[in-house]
Amino acid sequence: MVVPGTPRDSLHILDTLLNLDAGARPEMVATDNASYSDMLFGLFSLLGYNFSPRFRDLADQRFWRAELPGVATGGYGPLEPLARNRVNLGKVVTHWSDLLRVAGSLVTGQVRAYDLLRMFGREGRPAPLGQAFAEYGRIGKTLHLLRVVDPVDDTYRRQMNRQLTVPESRHKLARDICHGKRGQIMQAYRTGQEDQLGALGLVLNAAVLWTTRYLDAAVAELRALPADQREHQVLDEDVARLSPLRHANLNVLGRYSFRGSAPAGGMLRHLRDPAEASEEDGEDVEG
Repeated sequence: MVVPGTPRDSLHILDTLLNLDAGARPEMVATDNASYSDMLFGLFSLLGYNFSPRFRDLADQRFWRAELPGVATGGYGPLEPLARNRVNLGKVVTHWSDLLRVAGSLVTGQVRAYDLLRMFGREGRPAPLGQAFAEYGRIGKTLHLLRVVDPVDDTYRRQMNRQLTVPESRHKLARDICHGKRGQIMQAYRTGQEDQLGALGLVLNAAVLWTTRYLDAAVAELRALPADQREHQVLDEDVARLSPLRHANLNVLGRYSFRGSAPAGGMLRHLRDPAEASEEDGEDVEG
């Protein structure tokens, strides 16, 4: 599921997640920098979702420490200089019952996240309940930042980047296919715009399906070779990183007419031997 890039649209995605009837619960909601806010962190954290935005200005982000009044806490060691900012837990404690009521209303579908958070802040001035969500969200934000900058274990950072790479690659392929009119939707009426977008989606899906089937065929053929004839090992971890969104082999220029030319029996066409590819073909292949 692709998350749009603004806080407003991210709230629509949260509403979608809360209304899923079945299927696996998402482990991570990865977004770009534009869809971040402390209140969103608080809302996602309270509902049990791992909100993982990728910050463009990571060096400027604040880390927060949470300490209850009158409760002694230990030091933060080498992170002490980063933990200068303190979460106002008083606001969280004061509004805790209201925070839980909001979470319950969202889960039961009594209210939409999009409508709710609009009431939490107007003209850049958050309401008291919105401030409580923001303070709570700073705890989740700090835990997220610590995992992102972890110098030892980069698993979390890699997982987040992999998720964001998929929609970015999809958008790049769509831009290359929709090169006419510089990728702009030029139809004057909504119906025409929907038709143009629908045609783009159809061609994009056809390209992804074609690439998927032939990637699978190429991997199967390489694995079928005797071990002494393989130039490289076909490792499962390498296959897992293959993407059907790579498209250096696609030519999107010119005008085309199409007619059915499927091989007999629905089989795929024979794969080319890389040794027989021309030098010109080789220059266009992405690494």
